[in-house]
Amino acid sequence: MVTTMANVHGVERALRTNIRRGKSCRRARLQVCARKPKAVEPEPTENDGKYIAAGAGGTLAAGVCAWSTFTLKTTGCGLPPGPGGALGALEGVSFLALLGVVGWSAYTKVKTGKGLPPGPYGLLGAAEGLSYLVLLAYIVVLGINYVQLGYIPGAVPDNNCFG
Repeated sequence: MVTTMANVHGVERALRTNIRRGKSCRRARLQVCARKPKAVEPEPTENDGKYIAAGAGGTLAAGVCAWSTFTLKTTGCGLPPGPGGALGALEGVSFLALLGVVGWSAYTKVKTGKGLPPGPYGLLGAAEGLSYLVLLAYIVVLGINYVQLGYIPGAVPDNNCFG
């Protein structure tokens, strides 16, 4: 049997068309079936440790900030200072880390046109998404508090909160 180039190109075109439409090779009645390449695990790089640390820290910070936002909405004040001010300090550092992740993400988006890479185990991508979500929720809760209570609580205890 002689195979011409036109026939080969016709089969390739039909195969591509049917794959785009989601049909399997059997339904398309083609003798040639495209094979998916095997997934290759990416090689570990020197940045993996940094991405794991940034992702885990950013995810933890987003959790603390979400807790603080919930407390702000329900009580009108953020988290209490805690023993020796440790809980208040954790809240402050967490908000700084949250802003750091959002700033890093925005900078990367402007420079490359993409957000942060997902990182190992998807931690950095999770931290990025949670940071934006918690920041938006915090801004909404601050607005609601201002309208309902007439004030926005400060970063340190005052007459309205824990004073």
